[in-house]
Amino acid sequence: MPIFLPLPQGICGRNPSVMLATVFGIGRFRWAPGTAGSLVTLPLAFILSGPFPLLAGALIAFVLGMIAIPAMEKAEHDSGMVVIDEVSGQLIAMAAMRPGNLPDLALAFILFRLFDVTKPWPACYFDRKVPGAFGVMMDDVVAGIMGALVLLGIHTAGIMP
Repeated sequence: MPIFLPLPQGICGRNPSVMLATVFGIGRFRWAPGTAGSLVTLPLAFILSGPFPLLAGALIAFVLGMIAIPAMEKAEHDSGMVVIDEVSGQLIAMAAMRPGNLPDLALAFILFRLFDVTKPWPACYFDRKVPGAFGVMMDDVVAGIMGALVLLGIHTAGIMP
């Protein structure tokens, strides 16, 4: 069984928009492409250390997603292969971590994935009711905000040293 899924018919893998939407093919990973998209984002926590650079990265990923996703939407709405939204949301969740703190990084990853997979309100609203690239991106942005808020709450409560 191949590791990577084939692209839908009519979608060219060399199209720059498709490459961005799938984060250079990571979204084509057969098992848990969303988790894979989040995992490849983790090194950016050290490259873009600090909340403002991480949020700037999230904004850049959001804008790129808004541009790139329509190329994939032609074949399938909210394709699991689109993982640029995971990059944006994961960066938002990581913005709440203390720079260079590995436990924070792990918790930001887990919290984002939890909220992205379960899609509590209002993430589910964007997932189900808002069409196109904006809906695809926003449910992950909301999941990232939720993850960041929980991580900030944990810091404020002094639960994690």
